[in-house]
Amino acid sequence: MKGRKKIFILDTNVLLHDYQSIFHFQEHDIIIPIVVLEELDKFKKGNGIINFHARELTRELDKLAGDKLFTDGVPLGKNLGKLFIETGKPFSDRMLSSFPEQTADHRILAIAEHVSNKYPDYQVILVSKDINLRLKAKSLDILAQDYTTDKVVNIDDLFNEVQIIEEADPEMISGLYSEQCSVPVDSVPFKVKPFAHQYFIIRNDKSSVLAHFDPFNHVLDRVEKVQAYGIEPRNAEQTFSLNALLRKEIQLIALTGKAGTGKTLLALASALHQRRDYKQIFLARPIVPLANRDMGFLPGDVSEKIEPYMQPLFDNLSVIKNKFSPQSKDYQRIDRMLQDEKLVITPLAYIRGRSLSNIFFIVDEAQNLTPHEVKTIITRAGEGTKLIFTGDIEQIDSPYLDTGSNGLTYLTDKMKGQDIFAHVNLIKGERSYLAELASQLL
Repeated sequence: MKGRKKIFILDTNVLLHDYQSIFHFQEHDIIIPIVVLEELDKFKKGNGIINFHARELTRELDKLAGDKLFTDGVPLGKNLGKLFIETGKPFSDRMLSSFPEQTADHRILAIAEHVSNKYPDYQVILVSKDINLRLKAKSLDILAQDYTTDKVVNIDDLFNEVQIIEEADPEMISGLYSEQCSVPVDSVPFKVKPFAHQYFIIRNDKSSVLAHFDPFNHVLDRVEKVQAYGIEPRNAEQTFSLNALLRKEIQLIALTGKAGTGKTLLALASALHQRRDYKQIFLARPIVPLANRDMGFLPGDVSEKIEPYMQPLFDNLSVIKNKFSPQSKDYQRIDRMLQDEKLVITPLAYIRGRSLSNIFFIVDEAQNLTPHEVKTIITRAGEGTKLIFTGDIEQIDSPYLDTGSNGLTYLTDKMKGQDIFAHVNLIKGERSYLAELASQLL
């Protein structure tokens, strides 16, 4: 390992988060502890995206190695370092006194300590998405850091995209209320140049208007308050959301905001409103068990086990159904769509392998997805498909994701400004006064 300044030791969760992470450490060498390969082996079977990542990584390692030995280091590519597999190491007295149990994490620490002692002239860094493991490493004088390649830094700017134009020219507002319902972008005094499908609140002392930047015609057009399958927006952000959801030219949408702001409800209502334009409506969410309890703890067969995770989606559907009388066509149509599988509510893992052409696809709780999981879903979208990702980046259930590293934030950051993408951050809770008060104070 001569001539290298840094050696990175990768934890299992990094490789499952991004199976191509081995190629993202520039010219530096990386080490995968043998215990990590053992852990990856446990994830190879299954239909989830994490299982897919485990299999893809195993195939990638096998392709890299060929007939070479990992003990000698396998080149990762041009201008990149080498990949080593480090076998298990005995626990030092310090390790034994601190961590008597030889868990997988502690075996990784033993290897990191061994590498640090073996190469004192190098900066040895343990890379893990497990905060507690990083703290343990630092207590042993081992440098440790999060995997930040796909982490978004300027989160506040990203989620404050609705621009308010104060003291607006009355003629500009009149132009938006005229028969054309639009004004040229050049006539608007923007603080910052607008990006595709950005939304605006324009007002002065006498009047106000909601507007949208059309990147195709380079105009600001008026956003009208419209109803979708019985659901009417209650505030500006909900109005913007429905506008984006009903625009044919926008194929990818991110709706963010705290619980009770109406993200999933608006997405589902707009899907039902546009049902004739799509072959099917998929409403899916990742299953992230709470309180460290897997699905196996729940009683019943597979459908009964997943029911608690899917219930919030059925609750949103019930809200829409209750806008109509049980005898109405709109009410009965929803039941028929469920029976005929024109409307499918399912765990996200069960979507894998299905055709995603001409589908209105809503992915709920997307903050619990990794950037690679979001990419995998989007890259499978066929012709005529519209994808909506909804979620609250402040309510992440995965222990290895945070506000900057989750797939929903990553998607919003990378797609911002693209002419087929829109993002709306909903702020005001509309579930109830009690829910809004609890969200603010508790």
